[in-house]
Amino acid sequence: MFKVRVTTEAIVGAVTDTPAALRTLLLGRYDGTGRLRYTGRTVPLARTATAALAEALAPAVGEHPWTGRTFTAGWGSRDVLDVTLVDPQLVVEVDVDVARDGAGRWRHPVRLHRPRPDLTASDVPPFGARMTG
Repeated sequence: MFKVRVTTEAIVGAVTDTPAALRTLLLGRYDGTGRLRYTGRTVPLARTATAALAEALAPAVGEHPWTGRTFTAGWGSRDVLDVTLVDPQLVVEVDVDVARDGAGRWRHPVRLHRPRPDLTASDVPPFGARMTG
């Protein structure tokens, strides 16, 4: 058995802890109806990556697509993460395992490659899009 990993883009919709002291990114993609769907979370970020990301993230203002939603620490976990919703504008490039759960989310945490300020949310593949490696 082997894992197939690919590089792709996602939108940052929330962070664990706060943007100034973030630990992981919660990522999403828009579906065909225009709804931002949660697709996965990064592994814990290196301290060197968090400073640049903190400057690029803005707190959510007004209604956010994930308002009222809770996120858990992992599969089968009931531990709720402490998250801060951010303005879903920052696109990041991530390395993902193509395995998905029944809801279409990435089954394993992803690795952050870099922020992509040159891309907008409309440049990100839609939620559920097939990936090839």
